[in-house]
Amino acid sequence: MRVVIDNDSGLAPWRQVHDQIVRLIISGALRPGSRLPAIRQLSRDLGLAAGTIARVYRELETAGWVTTARAKGTVVAEQATHPDPGVVLRSAATEFAALARDLGADADTATQAVRDAYTAAE
Repeated sequence: MRVVIDNDSGLAPWRQVHDQIVRLIISGALRPGSRLPAIRQLSRDLGLAAGTIARVYRELETAGWVTTARAKGTVVAEQATHPDPGVVLRSAATEFAALARDLGADADTATQAVRDAYTAAE
């Protein structure tokens, strides 16, 4: 599992980790049953506080992306429990729109940023 923190992105580190793990699950890079790194290990690897990673794992579990069991650790949940992609996209779009507004960007600038990012991801 490869997760990278961009300190210049303007997005909170916990959110960056969360979003990257969700993308890894959606893309199939993390398959159902795959074990995520232990909280302490991932926090050391990324240079983040253990509480930050614990928050990520809690949010992922609440949304149905992962399950946590004492003996197994945190593992990717079965596909059937994952949220509808439309719901995930609307949530991400709402957060992006709020960030764009906070930065003073108009709708056209924000829309172009999404188009540019979508093209770059191809």
